[in-house]
Amino acid sequence: MTGRILIVEDDSTFRGLLTTILEDAGHEVIEAGDGAAGLAKLRQQSFDLVLSDLKMPKMGGVELFRASRAFGGEGIAPPPFVLITAFGTVEEAVAAIKDGMSDFLTKPLKDPATLRDLVQRLLTERCRQRRLMFIDETEMAGLPPLDILFAGTAMEKMRWLVGEVAPTEATVLIGGESGTGKELLARYIHLSSPRKNGPFIAINCAAIPDTLLESELFGHERGAFTGASTTRQGKFELASGGTIMLDEVGEMVLPMQTKLLRVLQERCFHRVGGNREIHANVRVLAATNRDLAREIGTGAFREDLFYRLNVFPLVLPPLRDRQDAIDQLAEFFVRVHGRSMGKRISMITAAALKALRAYHWPGNIRELQNVIERAVILARENISLAELPDLIQQTAKGLIANESGLLKETERQTILAALKTTAGNRRLAADRLGISRRTLQYRLKEYGLSDEE
Repeated sequence: MTGRILIVEDDSTFRGLLTTILEDAGHEVIEAGDGAAGLAKLRQQSFDLVLSDLKMPKMGGVELFRASRAFGGEGIAPPPFVLITAFGTVEEAVAAIKDGMSDFLTKPLKDPATLRDLVQRLLTERCRQRRLMFIDETEMAGLPPLDILFAGTAMEKMRWLVGEVAPTEATVLIGGESGTGKELLARYIHLSSPRKNGPFIAINCAAIPDTLLESELFGHERGAFTGASTTRQGKFELASGGTIMLDEVGEMVLPMQTKLLRVLQERCFHRVGGNREIHANVRVLAATNRDLAREIGTGAFREDLFYRLNVFPLVLPPLRDRQDAIDQLAEFFVRVHGRSMGKRISMITAAALKALRAYHWPGNIRELQNVIERAVILARENISLAELPDLIQQTAKGLIANESGLLKETERQTILAALKTTAGNRRLAADRLGISRRTLQYRLKEYGLSDEE
């Protein structure tokens, strides 16, 4: 694990030595020649770790440590802090640890490994603390941990793209098949944005009748239509200062698309039956499992609305393209459902995991979660093939049959190669294969090679 490290040391030779060791280990290193310069860099930039000399002009290491704790962003843990001290001042460093200092190093440095190991340990611990902090925040928001949300190599680029767009105000269009986690991704974008303290309002456009969708989005005034006995705020108003997610936006009828386009263009709207202009202080995220470019060709979706929504497109891969994530996702769902049901499930057997990986998952992550929930209900200690649905068990049986056929063909080719090498001498071929001549004769008969030399 590598990180961004600040070294604050007035001895340029020793500072250079530390920098060389850490850069050779793959870390990014920023240097400061005294405590005041170090504090300035801490105010301007973020670091994963700080190494500071104890005794320096202008500002010593302990003073720098205390000053650095006094500022920082909301919810951002300050970086671990390591004091560099001579043997005569170890007691001061130990005392500083009681105030929250992470550790100390003595100089001259014993060997490079001492520094590398300390840095690695502290960076690993910081990463663990950040992950736990994120788990607390995301579990409260109904989100899985970050390593689950972006599990698998197919999600690596997605994680980078989301990291780039989340802090902006850009409209994002999230595509992907049903069950791939589009709403979860939208929630994560919201939580990673400057609007995270505002509301996150999601609305499924496909679940609301066309005649009611306008009222749901923009609200209505009393008496606007039959049954409108009171004035009601819509989702755009309720999401003010935060984010609105329009799920299944491709299901909107054309008249509603026109009204949504106006809101995106002018950033204002009217309640149904009202004349007052209301400012739309929201960030818009949209999601669809449809090919909107094709829908434009058929006239089912407005081209101008598509371009308004498609400012920053993200397309979630289906679960069948994230096979390397299935083990991790399945084990996470086991923990979640086991905890909710008060059951302790030790593990998923290797055969069951193999079957899960072989299945094609038309329902994507939502289907996997349902399968695991069912398995947790049925399981006693472990989840085995027996707790999986029949369709997945049949997939596993087909996989075993295919693998058996592949093994037999491999064995057949190996026997042919041995016979060719020994010019058809079966005794020598058996010796070369490490089997008895009788076993070789049996295999030749089994594979229909008994007449081949």
